[in-house]
Amino acid sequence: MPSDYYQEHAAQFFQDTQAVDMGPLYQRVLPLLRPGGHIVDAGCGSGRDARYFAEQGFVVSAFDACAELVALAREYTGLNVRHCRFMDFHAVSPVDAVWACASLLHVPLTDLPDTFSHLAAQLAENGLIYCSFKYGEGEVLRGNRRFTDLTETGLADVLRETSVSIRECWKTSDLRPGREQEQWLNAILVNKD
Repeated sequence: MPSDYYQEHAAQFFQDTQAVDMGPLYQRVLPLLRPGGHIVDAGCGSGRDARYFAEQGFVVSAFDACAELVALAREYTGLNVRHCRFMDFHAVSPVDAVWACASLLHVPLTDLPDTFSHLAAQLAENGLIYCSFKYGEGEVLRGNRRFTDLTETGLADVLRETSVSIRECWKTSDLRPGREQEQWLNAILVNKD
């Protein structure tokens, strides 16, 4: 399971990801939200994004499935990061956005439609989901982790029977040093009308 991998490698993962400059993604998504809106950092990892959102004045809820990363993210962000999986998260009140940066890619392909619908159920009217996946097709094993890779067509297929649709998709290179050749699919999703 991916959470086992992250539990064993939490300190290294934290070190490798917490300082990555996510500015281009923030600049693409955050202007779509109202100032001070509520963002859920779903699968928050190191807490890098949750901390940035809080520093920008947003209300932030964050969670991760890995207990060790939750502890590190709590310390790093000062937030009460929750230990839970996607389907176990329930917002107290509707939120403006769910930020799922490189986290939903560990959900099996067959479980993604229900996961997207569950996260969308947490959204306020006009809320959005940001998500990213390694660019490709199918489920692959990398090291001890299983990934669901998606293209634009693959994501559209996953979302066909859900309550959300694609507002925008774009590709980026990995922002971590030495991984620039890896491509990512980024998407902003909204509830269907």
